Amino acid sequence: MSRTKIQAVAPGSPAQEAGVRTGETLAAINGHPIVDVLDYKYYSYDPELELTLETEGGQRQVTLSKDVGEDLGLTFETYLMDRARSCANHCVFCFVDQMPQGMRDTLYFKDDDARLSFLMGNYITLTNLSKRELQRICDLHISPINISVHATDPEVRRVLLGNRRRGGECLEIMRNFAQAGIVMNCQIVACPGLNDGAVLQQSMEDLAALYPQVKSVSVVPVGLTKYRQGLYPLRPYTREEAREVVAQVEAFGETCLAQRGSRIFWCSDEFYLQGELPLPEDDFYEEYTQLENGVGMLRLLAVELHGACLGAPENIPVAPFSIATGVAAAPFLREIIDRAAAKCHTKLDYQIYPVVNHFFGETITVAGLLTGQDLLAQLKGKNLGTRVLLAQNTLRHGETVFLDDMTLEELSQGLGVPVIPVNQDGFDLFEAIFGV
Repeated sequence: MSRTKIQAVAPGSPAQEAGVRTGETLAAINGHPIVDVLDYKYYSYDPELELTLETEGGQRQVTLSKDVGEDLGLTFETYLMDRARSCANHCVFCFVDQMPQGMRDTLYFKDDDARLSFLMGNYITLTNLSKRELQRICDLHISPINISVHATDPEVRRVLLGNRRRGGECLEIMRNFAQAGIVMNCQIVACPGLNDGAVLQQSMEDLAALYPQVKSVSVVPVGLTKYRQGLYPLRPYTREEAREVVAQVEAFGETCLAQRGSRIFWCSDEFYLQGELPLPEDDFYEEYTQLENGVGMLRLLAVELHGACLGAPENIPVAPFSIATGVAAAPFLREIIDRAAAKCHTKLDYQIYPVVNHFFGETITVAGLLTGQDLLAQLKGKNLGTRVLLAQNTLRHGETVFLDDMTLEELSQGLGVPVIPVNQDGFDLFEAIFGV
């Protein structure tokens, strides 16, 4: 079946009004062949379109007029109008390789698809793109795109990605993207002794030379589970090593700020927490471009929570509650919640429970990788108050299921109190706590 075969036509949409029918195949727009969702979105942007449609009886043309950028209203077999491309690498730090057996199939799929980078913000390594696909990104000006760099030194990157054939091509491709005006956000997963120190310095210097097309770079510590039998020998950063990485990245960021007007480089919150360092203030993070990589997430949460307190009523009656979170963020959460309570002149009766990750291993300390079984085992019988607040990102996107397939309802029943997911947003946290 053609991936561009139309599965549904939205009522009242431009496509329906033009007479496009379910079951037809979208072959071209204004003469441009439609291969996948990138072609579809790019060539359907204009207001005046001629669609080439294929049916069992042959081919026909349909013309339509719409607003600039308005969606045609077509649904296809898959969102990408193609299969998602899987990763061709064997990264030494790959989290998927560190998953236990018996979990749902989707957790074992390694995506490395440039289309998902542009449309969904996923990070890609550039190692599975043909010359035609690389050129299409430039021709269609697919921007911004998110790139997993890890190291610009070709030999180091080949080792990190476990890809001798194409692992070293990254910087050359990025230079071509920069010349084409493509904006890039990058990440470096730092591994002790592999791509930090002098290698990290070279990577930062190479990427800074591509500013402003390289807009931001996050440096995050490698995440290691207890399921690493037979994998590349890696270890987590010590407190002192984490401090050294933060100092190195901050120092180069200061240089970039003075010379280029932006820091460009930021360490993730996790590096600060591992180093037991205070988080930078709000203006340090500029536009918070790397939030999805955990860069400035806790600081923004604090800023938003403070903003929610401004103008809020005082002495708000609040029922006892508890918060379950990862080990790393627990002290910071208590600090900002106590500050919010003082701002509102409200006495809170609450507990924060740092939940140790026994499922993946105690080296995993972030809330987003907590499982239902660890939450149940460590919270059951505790003083939970009238409700338990929990980060929304512990659940599968758009669903109420944890990584181990326990449901939110099952956890609530097991604990005997409602478990309430809260978005990573200070205003949502304020409302969940104070009910205002």
